[in-house]
Order: sequence, then structure tokens, then C-alpha cells
Amino acid sequence: MSSLPPGELAAFLAVSEHGGFRAASRTLGQTASALSHAVAGLERRLKVKLFHRSTRNVSLTEPGRRLAERLMPALAEIGLAVEELHEQTTSLSGLVRINCDANAAEQVLMPLLTRFMKLQPAMRFEIRSEGRLVDIAEGGFDCGVRAAELVPDEMVAIPIGPDQQHIVVASPAYLDGAPAITTPSDLALHPCVQLRMAGGSIYRWEFQRRGEDVVVSTKGNLVVDQSRLLLAAALDGCGLSYVTRWMAADALADGRLRQVLAEWTPPYPGLCLYYPRHRHIGAGMREFLDFLRKATDVHSEND
Repeated sequence: MSSLPPGELAAFLAVSEHGGFRAASRTLGQTASALSHAVAGLERRLKVKLFHRSTRNVSLTEPGRRLAERLMPALAEIGLAVEELHEQTTSLSGLVRINCDANAAEQVLMPLLTRFMKLQPAMRFEIRSEGRLVDIAEGGFDCGVRAAELVPDEMVAIPIGPDQQHIVVASPAYLDGAPAITTPSDLALHPCVQLRMAGGSIYRWEFQRRGEDVVVSTKGNLVVDQSRLLLAAALDGCGLSYVTRWMAADALADGRLRQVLAEWTPPYPGLCLYYPRHRHIGAGMREFLDFLRKATDVHSEND
């Protein structure tokens, strides 16, 4: 009794609303005999007669009338829920939750997001920066932003920014009085400002030249947990910092910082916005993804 076939309930409500099997059949696109069979099945399950039937008309019994009165509001609520869902998936509105590192958001995502929101003001976005790699599906995010090499294979990735580059920088005042730096091994002679990751480990500095990869565990007297503090420490002459070229661009341009080991820090593929391959995508989210592809003049990887 707790599980009644939806088709039988739909047939009952249609017949009660239209006052007959033929009129209801035209609405539902079923034959009158099929509806009669469905209603008869419901009556057998409930062990109660729902309609008075005659050759000319059909009318509700008292139990049938009470059942229809209880079911009609529920049917209207179901219809409203379906209509709202359809509107959310077909209209250019709704909320998109994005997991993104704060620096990546500032550097690449926000300029694109601002342009899109001017075009589609009904769209809403929430950016969460947790300072660590997260599973966007488990975290309740619609999409995320990561370096291209860190995007999981099962995700669809859309490149959204230029190539990235991590570089080693220091203030001219520090470098003028410090030992020369020509290879990554020379870093052992210098205080290096270290970055502690959200998981607790110290970020290691990566270098490459002519096919040779070198990873250095640096040493120093200062550990920070924010990339911006790496830049501030280098500007204050605390030693060497390993930062993105984008972050240090202004200070390099005006001479407040100098780069070392330039030939050891080649560019690498930049940031991608990524999302689960098999997740349903609403109209608003789809419009946003199409905008990103056009705005960056590239096509998604693995799409």
C-alpha cells in the first residue's frame, strides 16, 4: 500500500479532473481503455471504489473525492518543482561555486568573471580559496581552477590563462652582498623564504634546464603560509623567494627585485578551469564555459 504505481495515480487524477476516460485520454495521450485499466488496478490495490461508472458519465465516489482532494495539492507541488528545475537548467541564471587558489583567482579568474557577469547579470558566483587541492565533487563545487598539470584525467579542462613561470627573486640590496647564484645547488649558501602548504609540508623549489630536472629542499629562517608574504619578504631583503612571475612583475619592472637562475625556470602550462566530465550542466554554467573558451581563444582539453 505504501508504494502505489505513479501511472495509476496519474490516471485517477486525470479522469477525476476531466470527468471521463475519453477526455482524460486526450490529455495524457493514452487510450481510454488503458486509463480504465489503470484506475481499476488502483481500486484493487486500495480495495475501494473510486468512481461511479455508467454508460454516459463518470463521477467520483466519496472515497474517490477525498483521495483527489489530498492528491491534487501534491501534484501541483510536484509540477511546480519540475517547472522550477526546468527554469534553472534552461535559463541563464543560478549559482556557480568555484574552488580556486586566491592568487589564481586574482591573476586570471576575476578579470574573466567580471566580464561575464556584466554580460549575464542574473548569474551568481561563489569563489572559495582553501589553499590546498580539494575534490570539487565531494566539496560541493561546480568547478575548480588548477595548474593544467594538476587537473585529474577524468575532468574536462579549459585553459583560461597564459603559461605560468615560477622564478627566484631577491632585492638588489641582498644580492649585492651575497654569494653568486649560478646553479640551484648555490641556494644552499643563501637564506630562502619557505612556503608551508596547507597539508603541512614545505614547498620544494623546482628547476629545469636542457632536460635536467632539479628539485631543491631549501633552508631558511622564515616560513610563511601565504604566497604574498614570500614577495613581501623578498622586497624587505630577507633572502630569496620562489614566486610566480605574475606576482613579481611590478617589482621586477621598477628594479625593486632581481631575478636569478633565469635559465633554470622555464614557463609551464598555465591555469585551467575544470569540471566533472559526466555531471549535468545547466544553461547558465554552459554559457559560462562557452564564454571562457571564446574569451581565452582556446578549446578545452579532453572535451
